[in-house]
Amino acid sequence: VQLQASGGGLVQPGGSLRLSCAASGFTLDYYAIGWFRQAPGKEREGVSCIAFSDGTTYYADSVKGRFTISRDNAKNTVYLQMNSLKPEDTAVYYCATDIPRFAIATMCREGRPYFRSWGQGTLVTVSS
Repeated sequence: VQLQASGGGLVQPGGSLRLSCAASGFTLDYYAIGWFRQAPGKEREGVSCIAFSDGTTYYADSVKGRFTISRDNAKNTVYLQMNSLKPEDTAVYYCATDIPRFAIATMCREGRPYFRSWGQGTLVTVSS
């Protein structure tokens, strides 16, 4: 199981970025994928998660209306479209996966140990 996150970078407040999480070595069809972030000095938090099988999604309150998670089954990839970015969105963003043994909202809010396979992070910096 391998996950490759990409798409981070430096963006001005109000700007947009799209993160990608490409899976290899397995098919995402029956898994849940989550995006998590960790800012300096803060705990890791669940940003958005999706169940691949039925498309059920979860968003943290802090990103609702600004971020959109989506999946491309053919490419075995999950995306996180981030719009109206704020300085407080600055963090290292990680994607993770596991079998959806629980409700997607529960898995996303709790992170580990509900998500056991993690990719490397990609840094998002929102600054003028």
